Amino acid sequence: MEKKQFQAESKRLLEMMINSIYTQKEIFLRELISNASDAIDKIYYKALTDQKLVFDKDNYYIKVIADKENRTLTIRDTGIGMTQEELESHLGIIAKSGSLAFKNENETKDGHAIIGQFGVGFYSAFMVADVVTVISKSVDSTQAYKWESTGADGYTIEPCEKESHGTDIILKIKENTEEEIYDEYLDQYRLKAIIKKYSDFIRYPIKMDVSGQRLKEGSDSEYEEYKEEQRINSMVPIWRKNKNELTDEDYVQFYNEKRYGFDKPLKHIHISADGAVIYQAILYIPESIPFDYYSKEYEKGLELYANGVLIMHKCADLLPDYFSFVKGMVDSESLSLNISREMLQHDRQLKLIAKNINSKIKGQLQTMLKNEREKYEQFFKAFGRQLKFGIYNDFGMHKDTLQDLILFTSSKEKKLVSLDEYVSRMPEEQKYIYYATGESVERIEKLPQTELVADKGYEILYFTEDIDEFAIKMLQTYKEKEFRSVSSGDLGIEADDADKEADENSENQELFDYMTSQLSGKVTKVRASKRLKSHPVCLTSDGEISLEMEKILNAMPNNPQVKADKVLEINVHHEVFQSLKDAYATDKEKLALYTSLLYNQALLIEGLPIQDPVEFTNEICKIMV
Repeated sequence: MEKKQFQAESKRLLEMMINSIYTQKEIFLRELISNASDAIDKIYYKALTDQKLVFDKDNYYIKVIADKENRTLTIRDTGIGMTQEELESHLGIIAKSGSLAFKNENETKDGHAIIGQFGVGFYSAFMVADVVTVISKSVDSTQAYKWESTGADGYTIEPCEKESHGTDIILKIKENTEEEIYDEYLDQYRLKAIIKKYSDFIRYPIKMDVSGQRLKEGSDSEYEEYKEEQRINSMVPIWRKNKNELTDEDYVQFYNEKRYGFDKPLKHIHISADGAVIYQAILYIPESIPFDYYSKEYEKGLELYANGVLIMHKCADLLPDYFSFVKGMVDSESLSLNISREMLQHDRQLKLIAKNINSKIKGQLQTMLKNEREKYEQFFKAFGRQLKFGIYNDFGMHKDTLQDLILFTSSKEKKLVSLDEYVSRMPEEQKYIYYATGESVERIEKLPQTELVADKGYEILYFTEDIDEFAIKMLQTYKEKEFRSVSSGDLGIEADDADKEADENSENQELFDYMTSQLSGKVTKVRASKRLKSHPVCLTSDGEISLEMEKILNAMPNNPQVKADKVLEINVHHEVFQSLKDAYATDKEKLALYTSLLYNQALLIEGLPIQDPVEFTNEICKIMV
């Protein structure tokens, strides 16, 4: 029998495919099962126009047969089959897809979309097989043919016997090597796992003869081996079912089956889009944060299917980073895939799907915030940090998307509030949205800097996470209201006392200048406070870097030391101030001691480190003696 050669371009493509196109060898089974599904689809379409054919779905299936003894794996379908010419054309010219041609000639309807488009998936079989044999009989022919190849060397075609139409692809599995164990592709458990992973939602039954053990009839202890034919795939995916048929329990069960998490989802989103791009999706908002969420090991992304066939386990392009906590899947028949189907071409359809999904997730979160506040706050405690980071990241590109979703603890409510809730109850004369930063709500409530704002009856947002102030700096305003730290130089509420404050600073300028010189390099100035009521001293900052930002930035590894422009503010109405004035008049050495103590006291209140704790304790002792 004469061996025919692949076309020159095809020979080079086959060599490349066997060695490099596919990243995982197990993909071969997905490709061959997808081709088998296409073959059955084709006979379905033919039956629509050919009165001689009757398509009874129960008669059509795919069967996977493993023969360990002979090291063969067979993928059998009861589909349309191939003539000699089709075998020659489809398998002799690599990347000529019979499915693509069929798809172009026939309008796909009734949910039967052709999967294969490139005509290269069949050749992935050579990654695991030394010899590939195809026995096929066309529904239009009485003669069957056998196509056989050992790879790039070429192929043979000859007549053979086959009872019914359809195709058997028989792989002679390679022997094991030091690098690869090929026996796994003859193991029923491994084969079942691969089928469930990639082909669970193929619309036709995928069958296997599965062996097991059972008690012999009439015996309590003696077991016997048996084999039975089982359907391996689920066939009908949940996302193609009518939403009205599904319950919350169905969605939770799917979440657990797909191992999206060990928790229960807070919410699910079921999307059936039939517009510019056709796709279905089921998305989940988890209840709790994965243990590795903030580690390098965590992979964001949704499972991506093309016509029910798993293409990518984690398609990161479908989710923005700020919604990376979302789990779920997308199934589309509109996507353009690359030659191996393992990666997507970055096309318009993918971007449209991603944009739509992004909008749906935001909409679901807003609905939760409005109608299920307790559930939303549970979500926010787990993933709110990610939303805040999304505002800060990418130079604030996504702040408009996320600003209505973030919450902060309120000084008035003593619970989480949204920015919209804060602004909606601002008094008319209030200029700014006020916030205070600290390690905890309890510590913030004791900050001296909050006194004036609180005394005015204005609400303060408490920032307790390191990302909070960075996000707000990027946000800048909300509904035309600026954010203003209670530690900032201008609080916008001191106008009534402006003259009095100027007089206090002018009257005590020499004292403040002396204290400033004593704290040279530590503060930029010492001044009379506009905000203190009962506390003697506090630190504030001028400029863009706040005291809290200084702490956070300096705690980062390999970060150059950053300093805020610190201002030491003195409460001129506190009894301590009189001691400062007396010391300035009579004992400059004592004034230097008081200045140092007040500065260190202000550092402690802010949670900033004291440069020399030993000197600080010695200074306290000097006052005591």
